[in-house]
Amino acid sequence: MLEGLKKELQNRAPELVSEEINTIYFGGGTPSVLLIDELKDLLNIIYQNYQVAENAEITLEANPDDLSQAILSALKQTGFNRLSMGVQSFSEADLKLMNRRHGVMQAVQSVKWAKKAGFTNISIDLIYGLPNQTIEEWERNVRIAVELDVQHISAYNLTYHEGTVFYDQLKKGVLKELPDELSLQQFEMLVKILKEAGFEHYEISNFCKPGLYSQHNSSYWKSQKYLGIGPSAHSYDLVTRRWNVSSIAKYLDGLENDTPYSENEILTEQDRYNDFIITGLRTAWGISEEYMQITFQMKYVTHFQKCKEKYLQSGHLFYNSGKVCIAAEGLFISDKIMADFMVVESC
Repeated sequence: MLEGLKKELQNRAPELVSEEINTIYFGGGTPSVLLIDELKDLLNIIYQNYQVAENAEITLEANPDDLSQAILSALKQTGFNRLSMGVQSFSEADLKLMNRRHGVMQAVQSVKWAKKAGFTNISIDLIYGLPNQTIEEWERNVRIAVELDVQHISAYNLTYHEGTVFYDQLKKGVLKELPDELSLQQFEMLVKILKEAGFEHYEISNFCKPGLYSQHNSSYWKSQKYLGIGPSAHSYDLVTRRWNVSSIAKYLDGLENDTPYSENEILTEQDRYNDFIITGLRTAWGISEEYMQITFQMKYVTHFQKCKEKYLQSGHLFYNSGKVCIAAEGLFISDKIMADFMVVESC
């Protein structure tokens, strides 16, 4: 698998031959299970084949149970300068419910060790809206995160995706979904506490200390090019979307025998408009009306203006220096707002 990743990195280098690489992200799984030397080899291949910026953001997704003082020190020395840690909760009951391998103390200790190793850009993931999660329990989660003095927090409302254990248990009545009004209260509490603690709310689910937003994820939201390596990885070059097969066997066979291991689609203007809506509206930077008018045909601009007026009047959107942004009142129903702005059929 690792040899396959290296080979794809080498094969696809010509796609970014004139581009400077500003972010490198090891994620989309649990790369912290790899050995330090394995991670180092992958980074070396990237540096050998791509033009990496001097101060590039290099992130590793990690589970707390994969981390130790020695590993964290080695990761820092290897070149990683940002950690994204899948903490999920500071409640033992919640962690057990989610079948997480780590405990609360392990998560707290991992953050402290990361700081000691020299990491100054640490992100942690939290989940709210869990079954039976009280507002008091959620407040405790958020305040512990603040006390740990991390630079970035991503907080997601639990969703029940078909095919997952949570979804099956929900359908069987083993779990009971938290009412929307309670999830909303938890979200509002999250925003309030983090704002008071000096965090910027720069994307629906993401908060950071001033200026320390995820450069990598922000590149997606700002419609910049990205290259995805590995099974199921997606790539985007502003014109075409590409995605690799999910089967590891088919992926490796394609690389070994020089046969197709990915699919792609050329984006229509409607696709690009919808992508622009989904990525732009979810951020604090919003959507530039000027960019909208010079980029898309009038029928898309007209559709955007019509939806915009509706939500400006309801208070779910607001203007900010020529840009249309989601107001605090619209954040929790942002999916519905973005769906209204999107074009499903030809205008």
